[in-house]
Amino acid sequence: MKSTLKAGLVAAAFGAIALTTGATAQAPASPLTYVQAGRLLADPASGKVETQKTLVIQDGKVLRVENGYTSAPGAKVVDLKDSFVLPGLIDSHVHITSQNGPAGALERYTKTKSDLALDGANYAGITLRAGFTTVADLGAPNEVIFALRGAIASGKVAGARLIAAGDSVSVHGGHGDDANGVPEGYVHLFRGSSVCSGADDCRRATREQVRAGADIIKITATGGVLSPTAAGLAQQFSEDEIEAIVEAAHSMGRKVTAHAHGGDGINTFLKAGGDSIEHGTYLDAESIKLFKSSGAWLVPTLLAGDFVAREAAKPDTWMVPAVKAKALEAGPKMLDMARRAHTGGVKIAFGTDSGVSPHGQNAQEFALLVKAGMSPLDAIRAATVWAAEHLGLSGLVGSLTAGKAADIVAVKGDPLADVTVLERVSFVMKGGVVYRED
Repeated sequence: MKSTLKAGLVAAAFGAIALTTGATAQAPASPLTYVQAGRLLADPASGKVETQKTLVIQDGKVLRVENGYTSAPGAKVVDLKDSFVLPGLIDSHVHITSQNGPAGALERYTKTKSDLALDGANYAGITLRAGFTTVADLGAPNEVIFALRGAIASGKVAGARLIAAGDSVSVHGGHGDDANGVPEGYVHLFRGSSVCSGADDCRRATREQVRAGADIIKITATGGVLSPTAAGLAQQFSEDEIEAIVEAAHSMGRKVTAHAHGGDGINTFLKAGGDSIEHGTYLDAESIKLFKSSGAWLVPTLLAGDFVAREAAKPDTWMVPAVKAKALEAGPKMLDMARRAHTGGVKIAFGTDSGVSPHGQNAQEFALLVKAGMSPLDAIRAATVWAAEHLGLSGLVGSLTAGKAADIVAVKGDPLADVTVLERVSFVMKGGVVYRED
């Protein structure tokens, strides 16, 4: 009797599962959203601006683009007939959990990692509402940035989609070693496990970053402007250390990007097979040849150079003397660097180093890129299709073609005539969800 009853219950359970599975298979399709665009730059690679188009969105992705202003009964309609519509913007270099300023020195001691996580959630939201739907964070504590990345991906936090490096791989005492400038007794509290010396130790640090969850490996190949140390801007890792980092990262399926100002560090990294350079202030003719022969990318971060130079020039600057001297030296050189790189045919991806400058002002980089000789269209490409290629995200973002994420921004005005209109976005959608609608 018990076995018969048990068999009946099992059969009933399987029947219920079958009914549920059948119901799921026959469930109605997700609702459609129709985004009616007055002018549409769906694929910046083509440069073609079309008029009176409708983007059909379903399940967070672009389903198709239709001619005219279309809709369907019961569907959501977004009216952007008076706007210029383009793909969500991509910033290839931010620090989303922090922001420089007069309180920065004190906050190194007073802010906890919980504080940084909450700051990051706030700044990620500000960045998203500014039109940047995807960003690469190139330096934040592992447990903070990887948790924030997951919270954004799951929809728990409204923010720009995060590609995260976590802790930078840095040399002892060099740029990126958070123990710089702290009392000796605090060194062990501030220095992370990604600080290394020697080729084998740097392989270890790189592999540990991959284990921890890094999407990309970021190294500090040279000194940095904002390190509170008078260590210059030249190469700080040895050649064999850089080679070890690149080999270890590539063997584990990660690209490597290098913070690099000095030409020696830039060229050593590119010769080692590195994938991209952040900043590039003192690149030279050899650097340009290496960029072109290797296919590596340059992320010039002109906004960071412009910002630190302006801050350093203030009579009451918050910068300590060592930082002020480096900012006044390097900042003004970056515009000419980008001009020479662009003229030389180097591949450029948009990146701001926001967190150095205030979050949400990322689009100010566009005007600086144009000032460096890029056309407005190429500046937009740098923040869409080219940045997507640089970050390995071409299948997901960068253009509004079928199957890609419904990451959409809109502006009032024509960014191809005046690129500064991108500083004033009026509509933002990420993954089919509207986050701004002015």
